[in-house]
Amino acid sequence: MPDIPSESKDAVTGDSFEPLTKLPFPPLSKQHIKNCAYNSWYSRLRSHTPKARLIPLNEPFLDYLRADGIILPPSSTEPGRNSQVDGDDSGFSEMSDSDDDEAEEDNDDSFASWRDIHMRIRDTIAELGGKVTPKLSWSAPKDATWISATNDMECRSPDDVYMLLKSSDFITHDLEHAFDDCVDESDQVVTDQVVTDQVVTDHHDHSMDLCQSFTYHLILRKAFNLNPALEFRCFVRDRVLIALCQRDQNHFDFLFQMRSSLLENIQAFLTSHLLPNFPDPSFAFDVYIPPPHDRVWLIDINPWAIRTDPLLFSWLELLQMPAPELNSDDTEDTRVEEEEDLGPTFRLIGRDDPEAYQFNTTKFSAHKLPKDVVDASLNPTGGGVRELMDEWQRAMDMGRRDGAGDESDSS
Repeated sequence: MPDIPSESKDAVTGDSFEPLTKLPFPPLSKQHIKNCAYNSWYSRLRSHTPKARLIPLNEPFLDYLRADGIILPPSSTEPGRNSQVDGDDSGFSEMSDSDDDEAEEDNDDSFASWRDIHMRIRDTIAELGGKVTPKLSWSAPKDATWISATNDMECRSPDDVYMLLKSSDFITHDLEHAFDDCVDESDQVVTDQVVTDQVVTDHHDHSMDLCQSFTYHLILRKAFNLNPALEFRCFVRDRVLIALCQRDQNHFDFLFQMRSSLLENIQAFLTSHLLPNFPDPSFAFDVYIPPPHDRVWLIDINPWAIRTDPLLFSWLELLQMPAPELNSDDTEDTRVEEEEDLGPTFRLIGRDDPEAYQFNTTKFSAHKLPKDVVDASLNPTGGGVRELMDEWQRAMDMGRRDGAGDESDSS
């Protein structure tokens, strides 16, 4: 695998060297984020994407996704079964019969405002063969597969879709933080000033307003057996493909023999189909090239922003990487010889690369724990773990006291 430049490399400006204090991204516009939404580009590139259906979502359904807890629509559950998934199913509950009836009535009223969406989801699953994989306008709930009985994103009923969407931090980011760090030409760009808490709060509120005014779509894609070795992430800067790499972080020996043909097909797809139909000059896109490896399928388009995972690259490397150039006067033989040096950087994981032997935690494992636990683990020396243990102990003591009180009352 090619050497990766150190991220401590100084930025060069003329003859002077100035240390970087932040990654030199261009301003991130709100329109760029909107352009990367699946529903923004799908109609123009539909023939090059896996079979999918898009369902516009109304505000009550989005409120349902944002709400705490996982409560399934009443019509989705068996008769007499409580629709609250995360409730106590032991037969005992703090709620009285009247409280339970009121809660079910509230659920029915909320569900009625998006019943048509529920019906469309049910019908779409049947139309696409009985199995689909869901995503919102930008993200798929890959971090929530732990809640699925099959430990994947395949959904066979609307309930499966709701469970994944409501359990995913990625979906929450789409709903609440999609426009974070965005600026527009109309915004006043302030530099070299202290950012106050009020400025941060105002920016977050503005981002939330944009999320609430955006028309979200639920994308249901027909489920199919996907070979992760044949997924690639490609990086386009100023409308030039500068780098690409495999998405799955494992070594696949057969990819090295296919490198040239894969690159040729991806470059042809970008030039003939993607660039004419996507307005922004810089972005990342994901493709899938199944056997016989002669057709490129577009999976997703991602923002040119730090929120997009650069995988086998670093963002500093991608931002500073020289653009590939080919001299038009070169002969074909010369171009073949110089392709590796002048063409886009195609990075694969070699047999002896450290990435091929990473024995780390399961992917997205941090999303399978309560946020308090993750935050405490990130600050072990600052008392985070100790404070969490103390709070847990207090909760245990309170539970024991309450239990003792209940026993004395019943005796």
